[in-house]
Amino acid sequence: MHRHGYKGRKFGRERDQREALLKGLATSLVIHESIETTLPKAKELVPFLEKLITKAKKGDLHNRRQIVSSLDTLTSAHKLVDEIAPKLNTRVSGHLRIERTVIRRGDHAQLARVSFVDDLKAAPVAKKAAVKPAAAVPKKPSRKPTVKKAVKETK
Repeated sequence: MHRHGYKGRKFGRERDQREALLKGLATSLVIHESIETTLPKAKELVPFLEKLITKAKKGDLHNRRQIVSSLDTLTSAHKLVDEIAPKLNTRVSGHLRIERTVIRRGDHAQLARVSFVDDLKAAPVAKKAAVKPAAAVPKKPSRKPTVKKAVKETK
């Protein structure tokens, strides 16, 4: 049997179990901002969560509902949209990083740490700037004084 054209990893699980696994990993990553798992699971998690982050940046009702359906808990979905996504506005993509850590002793599996590239604790949530009224800004003179006016001012 060939494997051409089949996308994604199976992890020895049925489809609903795989989806539940990705939901759980994504929820844990949003809550704890860094998790350690096996390398293949981490490689599957990153594109799954990158798509959710892109939806969270838009932040409208439809995208928020899609995020709620893609994560396990409502609090993690709201945290992603309200707290994490505004801090990631400087990037277009590449919000997550995979770092290989140790090899697990029991089954010799390569473990990896998945975390956000930007430091979420240091970056404050962006707030809207206060708009100054137009009357408070001093106006510049529209044209230079002519020679006659300059002569009159010296007398």
